[in-house]
Amino acid sequence: MPSNQNPLGARPARFRRQRLLIVGCGDVGQRVARAVRGVRLLALTSSPERRVALRAQRITPLLGDLDDPRSLRRLAGLGTRVLHLAPPPATPEEAPQWWLDPRTTALVQALRRRTVPQALVYGSTSGVYGDCGGAWVDESRPAAARTGRAMRRVNAERTLRWAGRQGLRASILRIPGIYAPDRAGGTPRTRLLRGTPVLRAEDDVYTNHIHADDLARACIAALWRGRAQRIYNVADASDLRMGDYFDLAADLYGLPRPARVSRSQAQGELPVTLLSFMGESRRLRTTRLVQELRVALRYPHVAQGLQGLPVR
Repeated sequence: MPSNQNPLGARPARFRRQRLLIVGCGDVGQRVARAVRGVRLLALTSSPERRVALRAQRITPLLGDLDDPRSLRRLAGLGTRVLHLAPPPATPEEAPQWWLDPRTTALVQALRRRTVPQALVYGSTSGVYGDCGGAWVDESRPAAARTGRAMRRVNAERTLRWAGRQGLRASILRIPGIYAPDRAGGTPRTRLLRGTPVLRAEDDVYTNHIHADDLARACIAALWRGRAQRIYNVADASDLRMGDYFDLAADLYGLPRPARVSRSQAQGELPVTLLSFMGESRRLRTTRLVQELRVALRYPHVAQGLQGLPVR
């Protein structure tokens, strides 16, 4: 993105350039750092050991911990734009206030101590919609989260939208399953090799996907083009049921297709976390992603993304 947008006036040179603060600089955050141009890159990290690796990627590390609000005070005023990709804590549901995301609250409080950023983009989850029975879902559909992790994302979204009324311009990306051949655990190969079954066709659910590189590009677009307090679905156009996705992947890898089982069989064989994904079915409409953020996906279908064959 051009570095001369929204000039900051006659300040020292290191402050006149746009500064992107990445909170949660994992795989996707690092893809954003590699793709963005004309900005100074900063990243919050709670691990001193990561500082060398971040500097090697032209990212200035800032030591701080979202679980320790006092350590975040130095963030105030540093980022002219903020990309928030940090997940909520995995709070057990027997714990008090397990549905809250205190990390997002702590970050917002730190950022509001001085001049707020020009834009903040938050990476949420499409899981906030809950089970939609396979229906097409746009961003106007109310959240109906059914799992603890999705409820904490809803809380984070509400925190950011409240902060918007206090002057923080936030955009929210609702993200489905992220994949990429060069991402750790980013393909179905391991699960296929393990022989994990999938649901039979009559019990199967629709699933949504986005290539990690396309997600990074959507993050960058939202940082500069996202509307205030706007929600964006970020997904490709695959339109597949979960079993068909694994069949497609198996064919691409030359592996056996997974066994198909009934939902009742799956409940006796599969872990609870996996069953929760098999209990929600929806298809994401992405009109805002295309028309407002103007993102043209390089991998519009998982068949292209799993093979690393981008659309030119």
